[in-house]
Amino acid sequence: MIKAKQMQRPQYVLVVDDQEINRDALGVILEDTYEVLYAENGREALSQMRENAGRLSIVLLDLMMPVMSGFEVLDAVRTDEQLAHIPIIVLTAEKSAELKALQMGAADFITKPFDMPEVILARVGRIIELSEGRALISAAEHDKLTMLYSRNFFFEYANRLYHYHPELRLDAIAMNIEQFHSINALNGRDFGDEVLRTIGGEIRAFLGETTGIASRFEADRFAVYCVPQPDYRALLDRFQQRVNGISQKVSIHLRMGVKPWRAEVEPILLFDQARTACNMARGDYQNPLMIYDEDMRLREMLNQRLLNGLIPAVEERQLRVFYQPKYYIQCDPPRLVSAEALIRWQHPELGMISPGEFVPLFEGNGLIGVVDNYVWHEAASQIARWKEKYQFTLPVSVNLSRSDVFDPTLIQRLRELIESNGLSYSDMKLEVTESAYTDDAKTVLDTISRLRSMGFQIEMDDFGSGYSSLNMLSDMPLDVLKMDMKFIRNIENSETDRRLVTLILDIAKYLQVSVVAEGVETEGQLELLRAGKCDLVQGYYFSRPLPPEDFEKLIERELTIKRGE
Repeated sequence: MIKAKQMQRPQYVLVVDDQEINRDALGVILEDTYEVLYAENGREALSQMRENAGRLSIVLLDLMMPVMSGFEVLDAVRTDEQLAHIPIIVLTAEKSAELKALQMGAADFITKPFDMPEVILARVGRIIELSEGRALISAAEHDKLTMLYSRNFFFEYANRLYHYHPELRLDAIAMNIEQFHSINALNGRDFGDEVLRTIGGEIRAFLGETTGIASRFEADRFAVYCVPQPDYRALLDRFQQRVNGISQKVSIHLRMGVKPWRAEVEPILLFDQARTACNMARGDYQNPLMIYDEDMRLREMLNQRLLNGLIPAVEERQLRVFYQPKYYIQCDPPRLVSAEALIRWQHPELGMISPGEFVPLFEGNGLIGVVDNYVWHEAASQIARWKEKYQFTLPVSVNLSRSDVFDPTLIQRLRELIESNGLSYSDMKLEVTESAYTDDAKTVLDTISRLRSMGFQIEMDDFGSGYSSLNMLSDMPLDVLKMDMKFIRNIENSETDRRLVTLILDIAKYLQVSVVAEGVETEGQLELLRAGKCDLVQGYYFSRPLPPEDFEKLIERELTIKRGE
């Protein structure tokens, strides 16, 4: 028969006894099942344990020995992280010593003399099995990188604190790293792991000063369940200063959401709300801390209502497409040349909802493609109707979100949309936000280039909002730059803003593309843009966004002017 120790990974047992006869007796009992190592005293035992810490399954330790006693070994082991995981069975003929040994961390005891081999084997096997089981639990219990609790164990312990210690009023803290995926991509996963380890270490240090537990859920999501702190901004600054010391070349920003304790609210809900607060701080480097309050709760309820209502809104045509005209201003009078399609939501209970209320929400939840698809179909149909009604083609710009660009069906869907409405590709312009070009730039550029080669005109929306570099601009397939409205607001009163507008116009001239100035509201703004050779303008100076039936009046007026010519 093949012995058990030949069938499995060998398990090592260290026998420590100053009497050779005792060592030999235990060796005879154990050697058919285990690999046996020996030591004559406590000092030699500690040396053997440190040398074999990674493979020792158990130690059988005599208590009464010269040089170093078993009690001294127990005392040394329980304060040594390298050795504390190794279970120890004490060997003694003194009944009075058993309790003390157990209180010092011994897992079990075996009484001398060794006259029951089966009992000794059973006890050794049981303790090894229990120890290995605890090791598996510990591995699952803690995140290996940060040594904080894993998500499941964290909530198990948080629920125990909530149910069994109601006197503890514990707050929920959620913390994230801004753009952590970019930190990993630009600096390597090893650097990202070092950031996570650093935060984990600082959280553990913080918990050593207060009452609470913490977890790393996944990626860069941290959770802390602790007694209320006097100043959460100071706590966030503490963590921020710690990560600032990792590298002077890499900018790392943390954000934090806090949900204060509330009676009869269980941990899982507290942390959902803390996570909501943390998400609301995303991208706000001036105010990276959010405390969940009643206003935030109402906002969250509204957001959920909007998310639930999107599909019915599409099916019931609650979504409406308005059109804002664009005028060519290098002629007199300015000439209507195109329009931008803008979404509105006529909710049956909430009334008219502006896109600022729901577009960012749907972008963050991956639903913006549903809205975009609706707008594309409405705009294409409207272009076709105006074409038939007025014998006049008015190109309309529609938005192309980041999620749209990465949709493998995008090109085919747009092709079918154009063909089914009898349009030319130049009849529908595609607006892509400047920030979209920074996400997997190669994929974005490849997709946009293919669309442009089909005949679509490409407009970069919100140009100047701070994402793209001048080097990238030369590679981008573009026909139009849409100047962010923040540059237009103060050009009548700010020399700096006028110079920035001039710079953008010069860049466009260098790239041989047109410029659309958004948000033009006054005649003074219009004249400055005209003098600067800006081509196209949209804004309240000419018209607010209009429903199709009102926009037709602008088309009819334009046709009247043309007939008058």
